[in-house]
Order: sequence, then structure tokens, then C-alpha cells
Amino acid sequence: MIPESIKADSPTKEKIGTFAFFDIEHFLRKLLKYWYWFVLMGIIGYGISYIYSKYYAQRIYASNLSLSISNNTASYFTPNQSINFIWGQTGNQDGVFLKKMLLSRTHNEYLVKQLGLFYNYSTKGLIKATYLDKNDSPVFMEIDKNHLQQVNYAITLIPKGGDRYEVELPNEGQSTYLYNYTAEGFQSVPAFARPGNKIITVGEWYTSPNLRFKLVKNPEKTPIKLENIIISLSTVNDAVNAIVNSISVDFDREIASIMIITKRGYNLNGTVNFLNKSVAELIQKRLEDKNVVDRNTADYIDLNLKKIRKKLDSSAEKLNNLKINEGLYDVTNRDEKLLTEIKDLDAKKAELITKINSLNNIRNSVATANLDKLISLNAAGIDDGMFAATVSEMKALYEKRRELATIYQPNSAPMLEINRQISDARGKSQGSLQKYYGIFADQLSDINSKIASADHNLTTFPEKERKYLDVERGYNMIEATYNSLLSKQNETQIRFAGNNQSDIKVIDPAKNLGQYPIAPNIQRAKYLIIGGLLLIPLLILLLSELLDNKIRNIKELIQVTKIPLLGVIGKNSHDNNLTVLEQPKSSVSEAYRGIRANLRFLTNEEDKSKVILVTSSVGGEGKTYISINLASVLGLSGKKTILLGMDLRKPKIFGDFKIDNKYGISNYLTGEVTMDQIINSTRIKGLDVATSGPIPPNPSELLMSERNINLISELRKIYDFIIIDSPPVGLVADSFELMNHADATVYVVRHEYTEKYMLKMIMEKYRDQEIKHLGLVYNDFAVQQGYGYGYGYGYGYGYGYGYFEEDKNYAEPTLIKIRNKIMRIFNKN
Repeated sequence: MIPESIKADSPTKEKIGTFAFFDIEHFLRKLLKYWYWFVLMGIIGYGISYIYSKYYAQRIYASNLSLSISNNTASYFTPNQSINFIWGQTGNQDGVFLKKMLLSRTHNEYLVKQLGLFYNYSTKGLIKATYLDKNDSPVFMEIDKNHLQQVNYAITLIPKGGDRYEVELPNEGQSTYLYNYTAEGFQSVPAFARPGNKIITVGEWYTSPNLRFKLVKNPEKTPIKLENIIISLSTVNDAVNAIVNSISVDFDREIASIMIITKRGYNLNGTVNFLNKSVAELIQKRLEDKNVVDRNTADYIDLNLKKIRKKLDSSAEKLNNLKINEGLYDVTNRDEKLLTEIKDLDAKKAELITKINSLNNIRNSVATANLDKLISLNAAGIDDGMFAATVSEMKALYEKRRELATIYQPNSAPMLEINRQISDARGKSQGSLQKYYGIFADQLSDINSKIASADHNLTTFPEKERKYLDVERGYNMIEATYNSLLSKQNETQIRFAGNNQSDIKVIDPAKNLGQYPIAPNIQRAKYLIIGGLLLIPLLILLLSELLDNKIRNIKELIQVTKIPLLGVIGKNSHDNNLTVLEQPKSSVSEAYRGIRANLRFLTNEEDKSKVILVTSSVGGEGKTYISINLASVLGLSGKKTILLGMDLRKPKIFGDFKIDNKYGISNYLTGEVTMDQIINSTRIKGLDVATSGPIPPNPSELLMSERNINLISELRKIYDFIIIDSPPVGLVADSFELMNHADATVYVVRHEYTEKYMLKMIMEKYRDQEIKHLGLVYNDFAVQQGYGYGYGYGYGYGYGYGYFEEDKNYAEPTLIKIRNKIMRIFNKN
């Protein structure tokens, strides 16, 4: 522990060490010490999470519905799969269209109005409000849409027995800005007083300035008896937005024609009912849309068949007249191959012209916004899902414009915006059709070229025969057109007959299977709450550890300072500083004896009187305590010793020895008294004490005076040891001057009190050899029971062995007891 005296005299000049920024061992001990805070925070966290889960967490549920989409569609509003759209690497134009329709504002606005989804039902217990499905309520609300209504206004219904309910409105919150469900807009009304509570019966109208409604009895028996029903209204727009934001549509990974629709909501029954009703309405609306298009197509074909029939009859009559009048029944020596080719070309031309006429009809319907008269693209021999989707969008926009026209002026911003959207959609649809005009024009040009080439070969026929061939060709073209229309008519009739069967088939309807809520994550919330509360003491302890710069590790102290350690003093449990005198058998007294033995390593001359200066960084580190007991242990060993109280600013020694401090060193240094007058005897035969005396106005000048140096010199002649209790070096420089006249310096460091940075100055001076014969005393150190061997640093065996006075109060830790019992059992064997 103590280097050899030669090394103590000549310390090696080394680089100053640094203390560890964070003491992990001490931090872990601190965590164990304050374990109860973590237990308390854990219990509080569990309680908070339980209350949150039971009373405040609003569960969100989800239900699913799966359906399949067949490919037998032929409608703008129900497009087929003729165009391959990349959706999961599978053509699924029908699925894309249905997804857009399910998420469209038009479809969901239709549902809101049709199903009354702007009513919000809930019930409230003592703490928590619970959302209800409409069918969970014993009564339904039915508003008068011609009366202005206040939205987001809680209407509480309290059952009063039978079909009677008390209507209770909030004490405040009535608004003069009311909603018109017909115009779907707000209107201002004059201020009015809060409507009073009123008991009404089922079917009776409740009327107030901001409400008008009646209650309708639920035909189904509700399983839950509710103490109250809270109903609030929302605007159509808010209801639509809430629905759109709570729906998601996905496609099966393996079969792209299978669609999975998910609805999220606060009530599981509500999500189930919505999905089933939503898809039922979608199927019905899809059938209606398909029927409209097919009916228009059938009417268009019928009309054209009548026209073509007249032309066909006229052409047949002309051909018959030619046969009778001209006597031409056939063409002799005819080139059958050439005539067959011409007939086929004429038939293709007739069919192409029919397609172009149908395309013209479709384009005119789009251009004139006469979408209700649209015919099927199949009449033009075309299948285009994109065009169908665009027309569906246009139809929805036209419906929306009609609704907005009842509210806004023609030149208002909403009307201008909807017109812009319609113009964009019309442009897209015209662009889709234009490419088919180009295709048909190229095909028609090619056919006409081939017909012209074939006609050139007919010039070799006589004039009469050419005339016969021309009439016959005209008849064949009209007949080909007629047959083409008949074929389209048959297709339309077959499709129209099958339109009572939907191309949407529900595979798995939405059901209430007791699904667990999807949010919030209660387990995660519980862990976050408990973990967050556990972090509070952890962070506080961590912060205190990071800000705590006190010395508590003896090994680190020695390694960093490179200063010899004279000894470790345990915690003083005595009521004064005279530990060695009054508790000679204690471990602390034994530690002082160890220090006494180690002092010889700091000095070389055995017979010379020794001056030992005791100092520290700041007050409160036990400097005076060490001085008193070090002097006491030297005096008890038979050495003639004197203790000098040279901390003139804070005199303390006189109190412990019960000596009058009227005259002391300060009086001597000012020349008021002689040396003999300041020396006092004590209960220890070999120990004298010279107290500090009254506090002087100039303590530094007195300590550095020649008279003080002469005092130390005179005392060397009388005493073996002179112990100087000097001022702290971190506060004043007096001690550094006195060190020049001392044979050894004892520097006191107090456990968990002395700051690490305070040692920097003494370390530098020791390294630079400005201070020699320096040793450390580690004061007020205590090891927790069960983690070490007690007080001291290499002295004795600690508590539990009957060696020191403290052992009689020693309680052996439980773990040590168990260990010792186990060891005794094995030793017996």
C-alpha cells in the first residue's frame, strides 16, 4: 500500500490521471438501494394502465367481407376485363373499378342518405362513453329534413318506462349555425334560449329551434338494457369522410378477382352491418346500371334494324325488277372467286360502317351529356374498361353538379370546379374514343382499296351484267348490315335476360365473431405506461449519477492521483471526535494505528522530531477529526506529541478537549502571550494541545510570519511529533506555506464528499515535486454489509468475528448466513 521511502521522496513525474466519468458499479448499487421506487412506479403504472384500459381506451374493431367478381359485365358502370390492368400482375379491371366505386364519394354519400348513417349512437357509464350500433339502441331517431338541425350536439334519451323517453340536452353549446339536410349546407338563425328537457313517447315529434325529430321503436329486441342513449347528428359530408377513411379494399394475392373489404369502427356490429348493407346496395345499383345500358343498346339496335329493313326491302325490290325487266337472273361466265372476295369485302365494310355509326352515337351522347341514353361499346365492337370508368366518373360528376346547382350560383367557385372536373373527364372519354376512329378509318381505307382493285377487274363484264352485279352487291351489303345488327340484338337480349343475376357474389359476408379490437394496442400501452414510469426514477438516478462528481472508489483514487494511501478511516459513530481515546478497541481506532505505522514511510530520519501537517480540499472532509485522533494515537504510543490548531478561521479543537479557547496560537503570534501560556495538557499523558485562539483579522499573515516559523522550531525541541491542523488548501493558500516547514503532509479525502476536480491542484503539485512526503487518508468510508469485510483497508477482518467493539451489534446478512451454513455442512463431510 505504501511505496518505499525512497520512492516517496522522489515521486516519478507522470501524466496526471483522470477519474472515470461514470461509475457503473456505484450506479447499480444505487439502483438496488432505491429498489422501492421502482416497485412503487411499477404498481402505479399497472394501476394507470388498468384504468386506461378499462375506462378510457376507445377500442377500434374491424370486420371483413370477401366477394368475387365475374367477367360477364358489359356496361360503362360495370366494366369488364377486356383491358388488362396490372394489379398484382393480373388483369383485374372490374376489381379496380369496384374498388374505386366502393371508395368513391358518390357511392358512400348514397349510402349515408339511404341508410341514415349521419346518426351517431352511444351510451355513457360513470366514466366511459361506449359507441353503439344503431340496432343496439331500443329506439331510432328520425329527423325532419325540412327543419334545420344542430349537428355535433349530444341529445340524451333517458328511458322512463314503456315507450316514454326524457330528452335531455346539454346545458350549453346550442348554436345559431344550423344544418340543412336538404341543401346540405349551414344557415344562421337568431339566438335562442336553451331548450328545456321534455318527456316524449315513441312517434311523438320533439321540436325546438335547433332540432326536430321523433323516435321510432326498434323492431328487434335489444339484448342490452341501456340507462341512456346519446345521439348526435353529423353533416352528410362528415359522415361520408368518416366512412371513406375507415374502409380499405384489397385483392387476394392468388385470385385477383376476389376482393376483401375491411371496415374499421368503434362498434363491431356497426362495421358488420355497414359492410353487408353497403355491398347489398352496390349489387343492386350495379344491376340497375347494367340494365340501363343494355336497354339503351337494345332500343338503338331495334331502331336501326327498322331502318335497315326498309333499305333491305327496297334493295330486294330493285333487284327483282332488274331480273324481270332486263331478264337478268345471273351473270354468265362469272368469276366466282372474284365475286366471293367482293362480297366478303362489302360485308366487312357494311359491318365497319355499323360500328362507326354506333361509335358516333356514343360520342354524341358523351358530348351532349346525355349519359342516360348511352349504348354499350359492344355495339361498336369495342371493349374498353378505361372509357367505362371515365363515363362512370362523368355520371357521378353530373349528379354532383345537379346537387350543387341547388345551393350555389353558376359562377361560384364550387360550380366552376365541378365544371372543370367534368370537362377533364369528357376530354379523357373523347380521347379514348378517338383512337378507335383512327383504327376504323385505317380498316375502312384498306377495305375500300381492296374493293376498288376488285372493281377494276369487273370492267371486262358487259354493261348489263355490271349493272346486275352492282345491284346485287348493294343488296348483299344491306343484308350483311342487317345480319350484323341481328347478331348484336341477340347478344343484347341474352345479356339483358341474364342481368337479373349479379356479377358480384359474396363469398364470406361480414359477421360478428367476437373479433378482438385492432387498436389501441392495450398490451403495448401497458408496457409503455409502466416502462415510462419506471424510467422516471431510473433517469433521476442516472442524472444524479452523471452530475455526481464525488470520490467513492479507493482503487481509482490511488490509480489516478499516484499519491500513497496511508489508511482508510471508517464512519465515526461516536458522539465526538475522540474516537481513539474513548473507543480504543473499535475498528476506526485500529485504522488510526495503521496510519501511525505507515507515517514512517513518509520520513527518513527516525530520531528527528517530526512535523506532520493535516489538510484537505475544503471544510467538512474530517481534517480536524483526523488531526485529533492521529495526535491521540501518537500520544498513547508514548511519543511526546502536541496538536496545533492552525486553522485560525474555524477553530474547533478546544471543544472536543474541553479547553478554554481564550488564549491560543493567534494570541501568541500577535505577541500577547508566551508559548507556555497556549500549551494545554489533556487526559492523554503524552499529548498537549495548542488551540487556535480568537479568530484574528489577518490569519494568513500570522501563519506566514517569522514568529510562527520560530514557534514550530521551538516545539521541535520539546516534542517528538507536532501535528498541525491547517486550513483547507482548496480555500486558502496558508497550508502550502506551512508545508515547507513540515516533514510530511497528510491529505484527507472524504468518501462521497470530496469532489474529483478538487484533487487536481494537489495532484499537479505532487507530480511537479512542489510537495514532497505526501500521503492520503480516506475518511468516512463504509462498505455495505454482505459486500465486503467491513471498515479499514487491509486491517483486521471486519465485522462478525468478535475482534472489534462493533462486532457485538453486528447482524450477519441472510445471504452470508446461508453461505456459512452450507460451508459448515460440507466441512463436516
